[in-house]
Amino acid sequence: MEPNENPLPVAGISPRTAALVAGLGLLAMAVLAAFANFYILPTLVVPGDAAGTAANIEASAGLFRVAITCFLIVAILDIVVAWALYLVLKPANGSVALLSAWFRVVYAAIFAVAVNNLFGVLHLLTGAGYLGAFGADQVQAQVMLDLSAFRSGWDIALVFFSLHLFLLGYLVFVSGYMPKWLGILVVVSALGYLIDAFGAFLLPSYGLSIASVTFVGELVLMVWLLWKGVRGIDIRPAPG
Repeated sequence: MEPNENPLPVAGISPRTAALVAGLGLLAMAVLAAFANFYILPTLVVPGDAAGTAANIEASAGLFRVAITCFLIVAILDIVVAWALYLVLKPANGSVALLSAWFRVVYAAIFAVAVNNLFGVLHLLTGAGYLGAFGADQVQAQVMLDLSAFRSGWDIALVFFSLHLFLLGYLVFVSGYMPKWLGILVVVSALGYLIDAFGAFLLPSYGLSIASVTFVGELVLMVWLLWKGVRGIDIRPAPG
């Protein structure tokens, strides 16, 4: 194969199409996750106030269901994006690209399990009559426990997500057809998630959010994939 000749599409999917699918998936996830996590939940959840939180969710159960739906769609899109990124980066190193994709799939699975805790909150506040055996204080306390379990589960999932990003950044860096600086930014994003996740595990009072700054690498990757999905991506692995 000549150096400037693109490889054949994988399973009928061209690199351009795969890049576009990955970029659009990342864009949709960014919108849905931001809407659910930074608008809906802060509107309903009052930190340290179990009664207020329960009352808010009970009064706006429909909005809370929208948040759950957004999170579930995000989990599904994560699997689609894992597949698309695998196709884009398989020419760089097929085995590493596969491992990177699997880390993202595991992240999506753990995240989906974490979201199940939000269904538990709905069942407690709008569910079956047998819950009448519990006092209001008990139900409210369980609501806060389920919300905390959702966050803890997400933190565990982010460890696997950071491993995905580490490998993804490496693949971008060595690919020869994607900018090396983009690979570095993605690795920095991975570090941010990893520090935040282990900070939450090891320090009960951990209140930093390093990922809120380092996520820029993911944003730039999304823009690059969308651009290449529209303009076309030229797969030219680095020689040697």
